[in-house]
Amino acid sequence: MRYPGRPRVATVLHLAAGRAGGHSGRMYDEALRLDSVSYRAGQPGGLDNVSLAVPTGALLAVLGPAGCGKSALINILAGLHPGHTGDTSLAGTPLRHLPTHRRGFGLVMQNDALFPHLTLAENVAYPLRLRGVPRRDRRALVETALDSVLLDNADRRPHQVTAADRQRAALARATVFGPRLLLLDEPLSEQPAETRPALVAAIRRLHLMLGTTTVLATRVASNALALADEVAVLSHGRVEQQAIPQRVYDFPVSAAAALACGEANLLPGTVHEIDEDGTARVGLDCGPTVEGTAAETLRVRNRCLYCLRPERIAVVPASAADMGDALEARVLDLLMLGDGARLRLLLGDGAALLVKRPAAAGMRGLTSGAAVAVAWQSGHAWVFPSK
Repeated sequence: MRYPGRPRVATVLHLAAGRAGGHSGRMYDEALRLDSVSYRAGQPGGLDNVSLAVPTGALLAVLGPAGCGKSALINILAGLHPGHTGDTSLAGTPLRHLPTHRRGFGLVMQNDALFPHLTLAENVAYPLRLRGVPRRDRRALVETALDSVLLDNADRRPHQVTAADRQRAALARATVFGPRLLLLDEPLSEQPAETRPALVAAIRRLHLMLGTTTVLATRVASNALALADEVAVLSHGRVEQQAIPQRVYDFPVSAAAALACGEANLLPGTVHEIDEDGTARVGLDCGPTVEGTAAETLRVRNRCLYCLRPERIAVVPASAADMGDALEARVLDLLMLGDGARLRLLLGDGAALLVKRPAAAGMRGLTSGAAVAVAWQSGHAWVFPSK
């Protein structure tokens, strides 16, 4: 599958790819593939039988906590961990015995790793010098790469600019030669919080302009969901789920997948019934019977987890009986956040339910200890087997 609608940045980058030893500029229909890849399986940071496919031109975000194996995956693709088992390939070409310097991949690590004695522009030009691109062409290529990341002070050295500008330069350096594959290993982890949104936008813009197949490793769910065409959730070296961002967020297949993408209520229960339309009736351990969309692997009488995102829940300071199809709850505490509030409710016989409420909805009557009614659409709840 090819992801359409992505104009390549100027032809100049295609020329760079051909002259610099990267790809010739033609588009490949075959995907980046990892088949049964393992590396130090069972150890923190290792991989255990990982199989993934990335469509040409897509951005795959590998999402998971520290130590789940994200960096190992990036390093294997870059050729820095040759001791792995399993197969990797790009456009049908095996990568196992291809040295790092012959892969033609762009790589951005957590640290920008710029040469301190060179200006940002000279850093960006460095891969072109290594590849023997003539000076008359280098200037145009560097200017195009700098424009693609919106960097305008490239005549300065790394210590004279912000961390955000250094990372923009690192992104430009990784793409200036027209790489076949772009690998980003936690590129925003060392950036100040206030600069991250602009850098996320810069990465997305760069990807849309270049159309380069990209693998991004991140532990930040908002970055993965904002940037990715597909998300692969990694947990303890294994792939929990790979799907489009909204699918992973709304319909996680496990607790690890659910929590990797954001906050979630995970209520234990037992499946009483599954309708023909895939709706499961679940008796929660805390008492109420609720409905949600059943995962394909779910069966009647299975122990399960009822997954519900906090922002999907409506809460009203009223009696549940007065609201019709609602459940009774009690406010345990409320935390105001300016643009909204976080409420922790007591549901049934002791289950804590997290609710996010926008400021525009108002907070009248939602005081600690107040009796409230809560409700949600069954289609917004997902039920999967508990492990």
